[in-house]
Amino acid sequence: MADLSKLKRRSTLGEPPPAAEASRNLDAPEHAPIPPAPSFALMTSEPSSARHVTPHDGRSARRTGRTLQFATRVSPDFDERLRAIAKRDGLLLVEVLERALDAYEAEKIAGGA
Repeated sequence: MADLSKLKRRSTLGEPPPAAEASRNLDAPEHAPIPPAPSFALMTSEPSSARHVTPHDGRSARRTGRTLQFATRVSPDFDERLRAIAKRDGLLLVEVLERALDAYEAEKIAGGA
């Protein structure tokens, strides 16, 4: 094992200040601001790039057994529409995409090409 007895202990910080000189900020009550509820309205007068997007915490979603990561870049308008549909119908984002793919394939088969 290493011999740690040869290491010097440096005391460069000095003595702590007396308790009477310490700040009283820990005694004050903590008041966190309440954030506004996110708006998922599809129709607004401002451009979609100017809207604030509230991220969804994916860790709180239920387990689905899916293991493959699928990442892509989309427009802010597409993201907002997708998230609004998922929230409205109580679905995961991937479930909305799976249903969209199923509908697309069914349309192509029914359309004959």
